[in-house]
Amino acid sequence: MDRLAITQVNASAGAGGAEGIARQLHRGYLARGHDATLLVGRGEAREPGVRPFPSDWRTRLRHDLAGVQRIADRRRGRETFAYPATRRVVQSLAGTDIVHLHNLHGGYFDLRVLPSLSARLPVFLTLHDAWLLSGHCAHSFDCERWRTGCGSCPDLTIYPAVTVDDTAGNWQRKRDIFQRSHLFLAAPSRWLARRVEASMLAPAIAELRVIPNGVDRTAFRPGDRAAARRELDLPADDPILLFVGSGAGTNPFKDLATLERAAALAGERLRRDLTLLVLGDTAPDRDAGHARIRFVPYLETTAAVARCYQAADLLVHAAHADTFPTTVLEAMACGTPVVATAVGGISEQVRSLGAGTGGDGWAAHPPAEATGVLVPRADAAAMAAAIAGLLADDQLRAQLGANAARVAERDYDAERQCDTYLEWYRRILVRRAAGAVPAAREHAVQPGE
Repeated sequence: MDRLAITQVNASAGAGGAEGIARQLHRGYLARGHDATLLVGRGEAREPGVRPFPSDWRTRLRHDLAGVQRIADRRRGRETFAYPATRRVVQSLAGTDIVHLHNLHGGYFDLRVLPSLSARLPVFLTLHDAWLLSGHCAHSFDCERWRTGCGSCPDLTIYPAVTVDDTAGNWQRKRDIFQRSHLFLAAPSRWLARRVEASMLAPAIAELRVIPNGVDRTAFRPGDRAAARRELDLPADDPILLFVGSGAGTNPFKDLATLERAAALAGERLRRDLTLLVLGDTAPDRDAGHARIRFVPYLETTAAVARCYQAADLLVHAAHADTFPTTVLEAMACGTPVVATAVGGISEQVRSLGAGTGGDGWAAHPPAEATGVLVPRADAAAMAAAIAGLLADDQLRAQLGANAARVAERDYDAERQCDTYLEWYRRILVRRAAGAVPAAREHAVQPGE
């Protein structure tokens, strides 16, 4: 069992957190000599072992015929699963040891294959958001209807949007599928794992483990801040804040508006100009008081992205909802302290500076342990105070950056994440070969727990 045949599945191989994790694992498996394939539902395959879903004339014809069903589903507010290429993928898995699924939304995957597929092969599923737990949305914000059956949805526009409220029906259809499935589930945070256990996905649990995301520390590492600023044509002496997010200005899960207000307030407190670099979006540069907002579109190489982290004084991650953002880990690996809103799994990533107990359930840490500052969601004043306080104290900021790099090296290394999954795969294959039934709801301990 030294060499495994591993097939991963994700919506695409492009930009985004789930895409990056799936691609990173794929590269790690290939580097270790495994027979690794990454199947993507859409987009181009630009590297070895990455392939699009099957698309011969028969599959295309079936897809076109199923289009009538998809249109009818969408008009009724139903999440459609009419994607015939998924059946071809299942048929092509002969000789595969492991199937590892990632994001299944995005209009490419038929969830109805899960019961039969998981009866044939070990099916691992890494959750990157909460879509599988709800009647349509990737994040439910403050809504708790996902626990009991959805319906009367407060916001149909949340991605993936639906036009008519059949969220109760969608929830029920997913539950029926999961009750007949047998899945090895991974969540990057304890926060998301707890939601899985409280959701209609729970009956599908063969095992549930918390496996934090990892980052490539050969690319994301501390660097020369002055050199990075020269390379990126950034001000040499002004404080620089970095915000990273795909479509940051329009992404409903991010909160650029609060961040802009916070940057302006921080500039007023410090009585000096600062730059807010928004990576992952295109828009005209603009001013917000003492803050200059600069937009940088998506960068193709990890080296270029790492230079942005190395150039910044702080990563400021403002979000309405998030699971376990890789951007926070990348900043930490580069030795850049983080100011972030305490939503989702972020409070498990950032050791917040403070004395005593933090707010909203997060712990506070002394300077010798802290890696940044957590603030309440949508609180521009609190975010501004955290930004200004860290920018005003070079020694403290350097201490937090060194702490962050050390924690990232120990807990969030991509090689460790890859090896953790491989160890899990092998253990399950051995137990299946012996006829053992996997223990339900087995958990791995989150680093630092």
